[in-house]
Amino acid sequence: MKTDSTIAHSHTHPTTQAELLIQAQQRKKRGFRMGVGATWGMLLLVLIFLFSGQNILGFQTIKLDGEFMRKNLGFIGSGLGETLLISSSSILLAIFLALLAALGRLSTFPPIYALSTFYVSLIRGTPLYLQIFFFFLALPQLGVNLSGFTAGVFALGLNYGAYMSETFRAGLASVSKGQREAAAAIGMTPGQTMRRVVLPQALRFAIPPMGNDFISMTKDSALVAATGFVHEVMWRAVKVGRAQFNNLEALLMAAIFYWMMTLILTFFQTRLEARLAKGDR
Repeated sequence: MKTDSTIAHSHTHPTTQAELLIQAQQRKKRGFRMGVGATWGMLLLVLIFLFSGQNILGFQTIKLDGEFMRKNLGFIGSGLGETLLISSSSILLAIFLALLAALGRLSTFPPIYALSTFYVSLIRGTPLYLQIFFFFLALPQLGVNLSGFTAGVFALGLNYGAYMSETFRAGLASVSKGQREAAAAIGMTPGQTMRRVVLPQALRFAIPPMGNDFISMTKDSALVAATGFVHEVMWRAVKVGRAQFNNLEALLMAAIFYWMMTLILTFFQTRLEARLAKGDR
């Protein structure tokens, strides 16, 4: 006959084993993160060394003009607001167009389906750089004059809307037919079903890819500088770099600003994805 202590031990043993397994997994994750962090630190030190201007054992590293960088850091950095404004305005337009295109591609009405697929094909088939100049340089021949900012927002919004439409289409298609039928059974109109049942689930599916698109758009907004009338980070870096013959330093500072923005946006995107994942569980 088993004693009370043996029975108690048999009941607690599986729990203890599970806790030990969880702790081991957590230690493994912490070790992995520490290893990644240490490697990042080493790579950053290597980059700093390569641009330190030191001569070590006959190896001459790149020497930067520190005075130029200190004087123009604020000038280039002041373009961050314009960069984020272009990206934010463009992503809102892209979301609107992507949703319309996705609904059109799911339509059974031929003209609407044809219009949405034609839009996606045309925009995907031409470069973003060309689209920016089309709005900025070609439309004035038709009497339509857009500022560099507006032309850039339209081009970025149209371009990313075409690519994001596939994400929205997949999100809309992911909502099961049974849920639509259940909504109709309780008396919802097609419009109510779309607003209250389909769209909330589709947007939840589309949010993580939209975060990636916004990060990409933040970097692609540098192409708007080619118009010469939008004073964002890239425009300012090129202007001051050419004027003072310090293109290396100016473009390096612009690269660091874009990199920092990307890291910050990626951090928030990761947090958002983690929260959505918890909701799924």
